[in-house]
Amino acid sequence: MAEDTITTTGIARHGGTRLPSVEVDSFNVELKDDEGFLGDRASKGAFRKILDGLRKPLKKNGDDPLGKRSASDIAKTDLDEALVGDDVGAAALVHGAIEEFAQELAYVTGRFLKTKAWADTERIVVGGGFRQSRVGELAIARTDIILKAEDFDVDLVPIRFHPDDAGLLGTLHLAPSWIFEGHDSILAVDIGGTNIRCGVVESRWKKAPDLSRAAVWKSELWRHADDEPTREGAVKRLVKMLKDLIATADAEGLKLAPFIGIACPGVIDEDGSIEKGAQNLPGNWESSKFNLPASLVEAIPQIGDHDTAVLMHNDGVVQGLSEVPFMQDVEHWGVLTIGTGLGNARFTNRRKESGKDNGKDEKKAKKGRD
Repeated sequence: MAEDTITTTGIARHGGTRLPSVEVDSFNVELKDDEGFLGDRASKGAFRKILDGLRKPLKKNGDDPLGKRSASDIAKTDLDEALVGDDVGAAALVHGAIEEFAQELAYVTGRFLKTKAWADTERIVVGGGFRQSRVGELAIARTDIILKAEDFDVDLVPIRFHPDDAGLLGTLHLAPSWIFEGHDSILAVDIGGTNIRCGVVESRWKKAPDLSRAAVWKSELWRHADDEPTREGAVKRLVKMLKDLIATADAEGLKLAPFIGIACPGVIDEDGSIEKGAQNLPGNWESSKFNLPASLVEAIPQIGDHDTAVLMHNDGVVQGLSEVPFMQDVEHWGVLTIGTGLGNARFTNRRKESGKDNGKDEKKAKKGRD
């Protein structure tokens, strides 16, 4: 089944460890301690829990400067404003939560760095929704300081792109570079526990063969958590979003490649099935009878005049891949995505040559296959 699926849905193995620019040393690792999964200690929910814990004694006296709302109901923008506002008590609370969370994130990161798969990691980029706030940026910076104080020789930095864009841009690095020579854009899908985002991503390969100037041309967002669809309903809506984007790209004269890159939670098997980790998606996506890449090929068999190729990988991996062009000064690097959970992946760069050389190598490889 695996081989059949590969030949009909893509040009490589889903969830593969060997990608055009990097080796994926590990991803979606679930470390545990006596209290459970370590990732739960450094998630978006963990930060909110820490903040509510600091507020608890104040609430008894009616002195909580953040009001009556629970932390989960306070927007990131409101917390950011509290940091710089006139209410020093509110600022102190948020700073206190940042410090405690940074200690937790440093502990969890240190545990990753002590594993064999993460040995010699030189830089870690932090993505996910939590990063897209001043609170998140301060927590990342503080964690970096803590790790250095504990003699970890690693840099912790915020992901360069907005996390929503990073999840789409990273799919470019799933595709072999020769696919960009005759096309200027691809379709990208980023599936999450709350949203499904689809987009048309321009490679801008002729201007920057290393894909450092790639950009999301157009995207659409569907909050499936609001609609609570069935699995089949979710796939149907996804297909419609993709077909709409294909029509829009065609109308605007974009040369869309016959390629769909997908970022999806969980452990992705090489045949496109999901082994585990998809529990927050609508319906049972871990069923042996369900294969999203095959479903998309069946619904969209061609893009333009060519057969559709689909390649799917873990969402943390894909978000990290958006950083590939900017990680060429190190050899081993990783990504942590702070959201509902803590996504993770570790990479080793495959080569240091320029993007043009990479493109020539891929072109030669394609010629050899033909």
